[in-house]
Amino acid sequence: PDAKILQIDIDPAEINKNVSVDHFIIGSINRIMPMLNEKIRQKDNTPWLEQIIGIKREYPLTYKKDKKLKPQYIVEKVCEVAGDSAIIATEVGQNQMWTAQYYKFTEPRTFLTSGGLGTMGYGLGASMGAQIASPNRQVFNISGDGCFHMNCNELSTAVKYNIPIIVVILNNQVLGMVRQWQNLFYDKRFSSTTLEKATDIVKLAEAFGATGFNVTKNEEIGDVLRKAMDIEGPVVINCEIDRDEMVLPIVPPGKNIDDLVME
Repeated sequence: PDAKILQIDIDPAEINKNVSVDHFIIGSINRIMPMLNEKIRQKDNTPWLEQIIGIKREYPLTYKKDKKLKPQYIVEKVCEVAGDSAIIATEVGQNQMWTAQYYKFTEPRTFLTSGGLGTMGYGLGASMGAQIASPNRQVFNISGDGCFHMNCNELSTAVKYNIPIIVVILNNQVLGMVRQWQNLFYDKRFSSTTLEKATDIVKLAEAFGATGFNVTKNEEIGDVLRKAMDIEGPVVINCEIDRDEMVLPIVPPGKNIDDLVME
């Protein structure tokens, strides 16, 4: 709420179009960014970082822990087992957000994600590219079942070239992020988000020549991850989670950060 917004755009017609800004610069980003970077380097951001750390301590991320297999717990276990040097790619939607929230990244350039571009299927190709570029590091792709279906044919490439990526699928048999919006903001009017006939992910992985595992309990995920890391070749881990698991907190449409939905 206290932030100032600076908009950089080459087109004057775009200024203040979607968001009211405090300052704007019209010009080419490849000329503006080097100048902006130089200004930023001259600033001491320690007070800001300390403020952020304080807020995180005051309002830590939490989730309800019970006997159900939890996506947040899965991400935490991947982080625990993978080690600091692992490279993590994600797909789009809830899997991407849970990873950003619950994976404790400690090294730069180890989080590969398409941000807000919505490119379902991105993570599988990105993880293969990262593994080829960094053959001595473990690479994971954290995915949802919807995203996995978009690009699962690329498993054949991973098998052909024996690329030892590990795909962890948070499988809720729905298009989770859209369903969450329908749940919270559209009176549970679910439309075109439920994947009624579930694909047998393990058999699909095996059909391509990869190794597949199925996980249904919290206590299974750690051992399966460790087994996967010992396998020379691509591995797919299908984790069956509840379809009504949500990413929280969330800002409702048309609202701001003061209107966060927390539960």
